Amino acid sequence: MKFLIDNIWLIGIALISGGALLWPNLQRRGSKVTTLQATQLINQGKAVIIDVREPSAFAAGHLRDAKNIPLKELSNRIGELDKAKNKTVIAVCQTGVQSSKAAAQLKKAGFNEVVSLDGGVTGWQAQGLPIVK
Repeated sequence: MKFLIDNIWLIGIALISGGALLWPNLQRRGSKVTTLQATQLINQGKAVIIDVREPSAFAAGHLRDAKNIPLKELSNRIGELDKAKNKTVIAVCQTGVQSSKAAAQLKKAGFNEVVSLDGGVTGWQAQGLPIVK
């Protein structure tokens, strides 16, 4: 007991730093797919790609056959995706953060299989995969 009392600050710092290391993993929502998994789904024709970035970022470069629906408009435009309810929907943003929010929205709207591209367009380009302008 004396050890705990004497070292309470060190124990506290260890707990806080451990929490800080775990925080990014706790922040992740929903399912994610790697660039390899996404490529396989796209090539098999089993996926629909929804890019939730703003139109200007979409115009600068996006995945082939992606449909641009900005995140702030997604709730109003979900009806445009009704045909995709039986396919896997891949939500894409710049880094993978916003697409996780979009995936959660789509799941609430009744889409069966919704995933987010891990790393987003930035990760896609880092792997040397093509984008369309």
